[in-house]
Amino acid sequence: MRIALALKGLTYQYVPVNIRVGEHREPEFIDQVNPSAVVPAIADGDFRLGQSLAIIDYLDAHYPEPRLIPLEAERRARVLELSYLISCEIHPLNNVRTLRYLHDVLAVTPAQKDAWYQHWIAEGMAGVERLLERYGEGPWCFGVTPTLADCCLVPQIANAQRMGCDLSAFPLSLAVYRHAVKHTAFDFARPQNQPDYIA
Repeated sequence: MRIALALKGLTYQYVPVNIRVGEHREPEFIDQVNPSAVVPAIADGDFRLGQSLAIIDYLDAHYPEPRLIPLEAERRARVLELSYLISCEIHPLNNVRTLRYLHDVLAVTPAQKDAWYQHWIAEGMAGVERLLERYGEGPWCFGVTPTLADCCLVPQIANAQRMGCDLSAFPLSLAVYRHAVKHTAFDFARPQNQPDYIA
């Protein structure tokens, strides 16, 4: 979501929510910000919305330049295919609440948790790489301008790198990542550049 806001040049008030200590589960957050009890969330006037992909679709509808979800049916479908692969098949298996459940409830060892993370990254990224091999073009996932697919891919690779995953089998994905991180919007949106960043 931060990448999309930066690409569109939209200014906003950043309100940090510390998910490591469960601030997203506080009654005030659920009642006033996001009943789904997840981040991110956005407020545009009186309109409130959660879930990154829904937020980006909303931003495209109300602030259409630059367009991140193409209008042309086949190109739109390709962008959504890759975006959903990351957001539905990879990310949920490796987010904080899943990893915390593995540790706190199932009592897996740190090595087992790392193996879980690395397995699902490798499995999901293999699918991303095949999509890019078959349909990718240009320096971005699908052409000469960034789309929702790039907004999903770049944070996923950054997280995988942070967790020590070997991504050498995914050269096309890494090429998109290396291109993207040179772009000011992607650099601005990096977690390390946020006021509430915790190493």
